[in-house]
Amino acid sequence: MKPILIALAAAASLAVAGAASAQSGPDLFKSKGCGTCHAPDAKKMGPSLKDIAAKNKPDAADKIAAALKEGKGHPKVAASDAEIKAMVLYTITGK
Repeated sequence: MKPILIALAAAASLAVAGAASAQSGPDLFKSKGCGTCHAPDAKKMGPSLKDIAAKNKPDAADKIAAALKEGKGHPKVAASDAEIKAMVLYTITGK
């Protein structure tokens, strides 16, 4: 009985994680509050998305995501690694 419960719990957690990671970069950007500090074309508290994209290439996404996760030079982002990477890629590429 116990192994079945463990398997069900693991399956449920994977389903929840999959649903969270299925959100798109723009949706995550909104839901995590990134727009509070970052605007598409104008500097707010943080740089604009246009400026971030001009400064970074998509191959820098992992490095930027790690910095956001750790809170280096930016407030720590409360999101999964996949969610952070999706937001970073959206910020850099617009997709």
